[in-house]
Amino acid sequence: MAPPEDIVANPPPEVEETASAGAPISTVLIVIAMHTEAAPLVSKFELVEDSDKSMFPKGVPWVRYCGKYKDLYINLIWPGKDPAHGVDSVGTVSASLVTYASIQAFKPDLVINAGTAGGFKAKGASVGEVYLTSAVAFHDRRIPIPVFDLYGIGAKETFSCPKLLEKLNLKVGKLSTGDSLDMSPHDESAILANDATLKDMEGAAVAYVADLLSVPAIFVKAVTDIIDGEKPTAEEFLQNLVIVTAALDQAVTQAVDFISGKCIEDL
Repeated sequence: MAPPEDIVANPPPEVEETASAGAPISTVLIVIAMHTEAAPLVSKFELVEDSDKSMFPKGVPWVRYCGKYKDLYINLIWPGKDPAHGVDSVGTVSASLVTYASIQAFKPDLVINAGTAGGFKAKGASVGEVYLTSAVAFHDRRIPIPVFDLYGIGAKETFSCPKLLEKLNLKVGKLSTGDSLDMSPHDESAILANDATLKDMEGAAVAYVADLLSVPAIFVKAVTDIIDGEKPTAEEFLQNLVIVTAALDQAVTQAVDFISGKCIEDL
């Protein structure tokens, strides 16, 4: 069933600006890097792929799924397939670009970055667990010059939502972001310094853009692989991706159900 035309192309006039203080959240932007992660949510929320590409620059592979779910207008953005290699456009560059363009185009009241991540057994992480991140930082932007070093790390606390956390009963941990699936010795040292429980390839980039544009953002991450475990990261990631995505999508659905009808202050 296709939603009304105004939902597919543009938010209706009443949601073109972000919700003022005390007003219920009306528009949510979900940024998600892989189609495998996105597809179940598109189905669950009955979102429709937007055939009108005018909201984004010409030629980009980004895909928008949109529609109304309960009291919310949802825009789910997947960066699409890389035109040269045909794989999901993962990593910080695509995440930054789609987050910026989508916030500018759709004026969301809240950003949700949902995705899978590696976890550290030493910090208590297990495959299949879902986390709400408490802080984000980069681990591969090494600039050994005073103050530039702090800029490179880009450590930020994420938007606090204690009621949502209590309702979903998720684990909490810090997230470290870089552009490699594996972990070099330099990365490992930086991740330890970041006190991270989780490692991904998008979160801190989404956080940087959302913070720059003054939009609250939350990060829901499900553990696909144990970085300090015995299995090779790539092998374990691929082995667990589909089953862990089910846990991720359940958590995101529960989060959206909780958010519907509430104000930012009520989270």
